[in-house]
Amino acid sequence: MNENLVSDLQVSIVQTHIFPKNPQKNIHYLDTLLSADLRTDLILLPEVFTTGFCEGARDAAEVPNGYAYQWMLTKAKALNAVVAGTLVVKEEAHYFNRLVWAQPNGKIIEYNKRHLFRMAGEHLRYNPGDKRLVVTLKGWKILPLICYDLRFPVWSRNRNDYDLALYLANWPHQRALHWNRLLQARAIENLAYVIGVNRVGDDEAGQVYHGDSSVYSPKGDCDFISQIAGVFTQTLSYELLMDYRKKFPAHMDADDFVIQ
Repeated sequence: MNENLVSDLQVSIVQTHIFPKNPQKNIHYLDTLLSADLRTDLILLPEVFTTGFCEGARDAAEVPNGYAYQWMLTKAKALNAVVAGTLVVKEEAHYFNRLVWAQPNGKIIEYNKRHLFRMAGEHLRYNPGDKRLVVTLKGWKILPLICYDLRFPVWSRNRNDYDLALYLANWPHQRALHWNRLLQARAIENLAYVIGVNRVGDDEAGQVYHGDSSVYSPKGDCDFISQIAGVFTQTLSYELLMDYRKKFPAHMDADDFVIQ
């Protein structure tokens, strides 16, 4: 691919309150935030944006191609942008925390969360994913991941196969230090842009979320961070990314490894 033909990427971070176990109310709320005149390439929603990260979320689980899937596809087509977020999805007797990548052409790509947050019993309620996903948008190679995945650098390791890593999360304020430091570390060590998308507000278990949705450059600079609800569109520079990798090609000395 000719690097000169890859344009900058417009990414819209949607930092929201989430109403527990109420897909219709959450989607209605998102409709009020995503205006028809939004100009962007990629819309990012928080983890489990239709239910919240709560013990009873399986009671409001999606089925493949169900209500929330169809809303995401409709919104993607209307705004001519990819819409990505995670849903609690039931397939036969199995439940997944699943990232759905809905494209304007009507196609869906999916990633099941690999690392399930055992401190909240997520590993008892859901099945883990076992396949890493890299998608392409406007020439950008993108690694979409989910929340607790952030703590595992091997799973996030750039094998010279992505330009941007995404972490869609429900990450409480009590561990905000970890969230902010780890996002920055993933950007620095992988010579890639990193975006973290989080929620705000309180959940039914009393957890408090201050957001801190953010964008980190390949140099580790924090280009954007917010603690309020809203839609925030940021521009990622492909020229900056390529220029930094040429000036500081640490990826050329990376170790080979195999994930078992």
